[in-house]
Amino acid sequence: MKQISILIPKGAILGSLEGTRQLFTEVNNFLKARGEEPLFTVQLIGLSKETPLSGGLFTVHADLLIDEVEKADLIIIPALDGDLKISLENNRDFIPWIIKQYENGAEVASLCLGAFLLASTGLLKGRKCATHWLAANQFMQLFPDVDLVTEKIITDEHGIYSSGGAFSYLNLVLYLIEKYAGRDIAVLAAKVFAIEIERENQSSFTIFQGQKEHEDEPIKKAQEFIETNFQDKISVDELASKFALGRRNLERRFKKATSNTVAEYMQRVKMEAAKKSLETGRKTVNEIMYDVGYSDTKAFRTIFKKITGLAPVDYRNKYNKAMIA
Repeated sequence: MKQISILIPKGAILGSLEGTRQLFTEVNNFLKARGEEPLFTVQLIGLSKETPLSGGLFTVHADLLIDEVEKADLIIIPALDGDLKISLENNRDFIPWIIKQYENGAEVASLCLGAFLLASTGLLKGRKCATHWLAANQFMQLFPDVDLVTEKIITDEHGIYSSGGAFSYLNLVLYLIEKYAGRDIAVLAAKVFAIEIERENQSSFTIFQGQKEHEDEPIKKAQEFIETNFQDKISVDELASKFALGRRNLERRFKKATSNTVAEYMQRVKMEAAKKSLETGRKTVNEIMYDVGYSDTKAFRTIFKKITGLAPVDYRNKYNKAMIA
């Protein structure tokens, strides 16, 4: 029997905790229905016997406290909610336990913003990690030595797993079920729970937020100028001159403040404008391309797909209300 230890962090999102427990438990039921032995022992592991969640609306009861767990095969860290720095402080007692279990052979998976707690262990240093795109900037600032892959739904490296944002945790759980129970059981679970199996990319869900969580005012003004004039061709030299900064100084500060180069930021702003037009309007792809300052069809389509994971026409078909029957 594989010991699945689902943590109950303070400030956890109840849905990710219970959804994970239910999926692994149902796999046992599938196996029993086929006359096979259950594969998993699924337990909720806490720092205390009771943990209030969702602002006290629900209380989760732990099966075991962390010091009562002899050995885990898979540790799952649910998504976190609220102020993440406070969540990390409130759950710091999990950290040495997770490290010890990993050193003793356990695998560890984080769901959505649970990646912040996983990264706090140091186990992600130099490794890839996914999390919710909304928290990407904060994650990179807190954990610069982790290779954050904002477009990915799932990462898998040396027995450490992570999922992208929100309900994409279900895809990671299916991935783990396939690893432990086989493809046929994972497909059955996907069908029973109506989960799209093998979804690998969350780029099409990302909304570009402008990355202004910094204190560099000249760079904020440069960002605002780009956002206001996204339809124009703006050179880095023009931007540097407008805000009385040397080109190299601008590029260095811009990258430090936003985690993007100036050129990347311009592309993101243009593509966000294109996405909104595709979601709500009836203009052709070429008309939208010209509206956001592109004249090269191939370049526009290539960059759009790089950022969203979808071709412009596919994006429109997926998100434009007029295209939905």
